Amino acid sequence: MSVAPAEHPAEALKRESRHLRGALAEELASGAEGFSKDSETLLKFHGLYQQKNRDKAPETPKHPVLMVRGRIPGGRLEAAQYQAWDRIADTFGDGSLRITTRQSLELHGVVKGDVKAALQALHAALQTTQGACGDVVRNVTQAPNPWGRADLAQLDAVAERLSNHFRSRAKAYAEVWLEGEKVEAATESEPVLGEAYLPRKFKISLTAAGENAVDIYTNDLAFAATFKEGAIDGYFVLAGGGMGMTHNDATTFPRLADLLGWIPAHAALKVAEAVVAIHRDHGNRGDRRRARLKYVVAQRGLEWLRAEVETRAGLIFIDRDLPPWRTTSTLGWLPRADGTWALGLHTLSGRVAGPLKAALRELVERFRLAVQFTPDQDAILIGVPDPARGEVDAFFKARGLDIHSPAPLFDRALACVALPYCGLAITEAERALPELMALLQSRLEDHGLAERAPVFRVAGCANGCSRPYAAELALVGQTPGKYALYLGGHVEGTRLAQEVLQKVSIEALGPLLDKLFTLWKAEGQAGERLGDFAVRYGLDALKQRLEVQP
Repeated sequence: MSVAPAEHPAEALKRESRHLRGALAEELASGAEGFSKDSETLLKFHGLYQQKNRDKAPETPKHPVLMVRGRIPGGRLEAAQYQAWDRIADTFGDGSLRITTRQSLELHGVVKGDVKAALQALHAALQTTQGACGDVVRNVTQAPNPWGRADLAQLDAVAERLSNHFRSRAKAYAEVWLEGEKVEAATESEPVLGEAYLPRKFKISLTAAGENAVDIYTNDLAFAATFKEGAIDGYFVLAGGGMGMTHNDATTFPRLADLLGWIPAHAALKVAEAVVAIHRDHGNRGDRRRARLKYVVAQRGLEWLRAEVETRAGLIFIDRDLPPWRTTSTLGWLPRADGTWALGLHTLSGRVAGPLKAALRELVERFRLAVQFTPDQDAILIGVPDPARGEVDAFFKARGLDIHSPAPLFDRALACVALPYCGLAITEAERALPELMALLQSRLEDHGLAERAPVFRVAGCANGCSRPYAAELALVGQTPGKYALYLGGHVEGTRLAQEVLQKVSIEALGPLLDKLFTLWKAEGQAGERLGDFAVRYGLDALKQRLEVQP
């Protein structure tokens, strides 16, 4: 008879926190520089991470600061809301904004004494950070819609409905940060999330069938809408995806979501609640490394999951074939259905700072532009009047800003923040990305492969926040200054990449890429993508050809 693992200490902390209040209010009012360890855990449920600058330089300040992450369903902001984030970054943060891979925004470097004012300023703009982190349903991602397409626009309300349904019902956020009326915690309940909340984070994504800008297979739960006579008539439902793993621990692994089947449109919320409840009830609460829904599915099987969802939701999944996936570019000038234009701005790893930040602020204010962020960490300005296109181009040019992707390699490249602030980072990601991109681009050009550039991603640790395991080529931080090299993912994220080499330094990467691209050029089929070539050639065979000294 198997014995259930002992409960992780985080479970008792959550359960006994008085619905996420803990000692947050008391510690916020204290003179201490930072929050206690227990409060650090609870802060995440409020959209906050306590961090320290991990740079080794002796002059680097080591006092704790907070990262503030928004809950922005579908990455959609009105002009006034974007302006609020911009102001708050200057007033309380380090002056930059960072677009996340889940279409949200982060502020970095907020000190404890300013965090309450920052959250109140966001609240005044109808923005929140509640549930952006922690063991809850995170920010709901959605297919970007720069074109103003009527089909994709229908997803807006669905994303909002899902986001609101899975928010914590407790009043702790309002009490601690917004001076809300105090409520007796004993009178509250969490009917969906549960009194100990979820075993780990839970990610939901929403798109139209065939549109894969959201990297649909990397989510715990995803809905791909189908349409009849212009209206949503149902959804393909996928479940059990997730990226995180631990190096050298075979019991942890990335996993792509499985197709459960098709459901009619009215059943979406019931199915979503059923899948979240399955994670709540069956997720591993003893080992946080194996607590995601994907491990429940891997252990119990897809047929068990399908039957359990059908029972809880009171329906039967219908078998239908998925259409092929494509990721439509949202970069550059794109015409909209209302006669205006959208401008998809390429940002390297989502960092909006300095002249670029000032330029976006001015344009959003001048034309009252809406903004949507993408899962590839880019920003779309929405609603530019047709006569103003030339003015906008000249505006960027006058400031020396090239807001277009310089080459196909850059279009979908991602990097997590990593050092200096992420406490889990083993090595660099965002700060190393410019050097890595220059290296890859030069090697691709040398071999005449730049137009077939692979989907490339970098992660500072094995948790995989930049979705490296769904890329064609990826580097995953393994030791300080060295990375595991992954190859063989599919361009549309429908196949996982596999580890090919360990402990590769940036210095060793150039010769290694030369070997890889030489093989791809010489032995690849016409138009063959790098990920497809790697799988056809054989990853073990590639490993032997590429082996380098660590």
